Amino acid sequence: MDGDTLYSIGELARRTGLTVKTIRFYSDRGIVAPTNRSPAGYRLYNIDAVARLDLVRTLRQLGLDLPTIRKVVDRELPLPEVAAAHAEALAVQIRVLRLRRAVLTAVAERGSTPEETELMHRLAQLSEDERRRLIGDFLDAVFGGLDAAPAFAGVMRSMTPELPDNPEAEQVQAWVELAEMSLDPGFRAVMRQMAQDQAAEQTRSDMMGPRRDIAAAVRDQAGPALTAGIDPASPQADPIVAEFTANYAHLLGCPDDVELRRRLATRLESVNDPRRERYLQLLAVVNGWPAPESLAPVFDWSVKALRVRTQQ
Repeated sequence: MDGDTLYSIGELARRTGLTVKTIRFYSDRGIVAPTNRSPAGYRLYNIDAVARLDLVRTLRQLGLDLPTIRKVVDRELPLPEVAAAHAEALAVQIRVLRLRRAVLTAVAERGSTPEETELMHRLAQLSEDERRRLIGDFLDAVFGGLDAAPAFAGVMRSMTPELPDNPEAEQVQAWVELAEMSLDPGFRAVMRQMAQDQAAEQTRSDMMGPRRDIAAAVRDQAGPALTAGIDPASPQADPIVAEFTANYAHLLGCPDDVELRRRLATRLESVNDPRRERYLQLLAVVNGWPAPESLAPVFDWSVKALRVRTQQ
């Protein structure tokens, strides 16, 4: 019967598909011990060795080390516990590989220098606490110390990236670029100026009762004009411009004159900084949000409409 049959190492190799050298290696380490020896001293194995070698091969392909495999086949360790621990370790390895792939892809696409590559690698490997501290420092530099700081609490939350535990490569790449932006002093200065302008408007608005942010108001008024194809320099644009400049004048408590229109144009140019829009695009990728609509065309239209009416 098959259970009583003994196999030479060569026969065992043919039945399992493993090489003689591999079986001898496992045998020497006591993972698959011979059942007996031939009169000439050659190792002989019973049918259990076939099943044992099949298990060993499977566990090796799954990445388990030989000492662990020996304990499993000798039933010193329960296989489910070993599998669970190994799966957890693989999850960590997969995350590391995703991070590396994302950095290498970014390096290839951006033609990064060695210094930029080193920075991207470091940013990609930050822990969750380190990422929160980095973004917290950025948001504090933008909003900290302003009179209307409490009113910005929701804005700050909406500007906070939350990289998931198992991010996709695109999310890691977006996080690295976003983190680089948050460290850029020039970008911080631009965002700080926007926050200061909005804080001043918010303070005035609180005194007069709740009012919408001027950028949002201009967007809603100029958007339909842009969609309708109205030339910002044409007479058809006059009532639209008059409406949002009147709102701004009322918000600031200033006359609706040329100086106010220049001030509003400068404010909208600041809001329309492409780096701000890029930050929001990256934020959406990191957080898995829908891509935000680009407001650049609306603000471009509004600025042109204002500038043409303030020329002397």
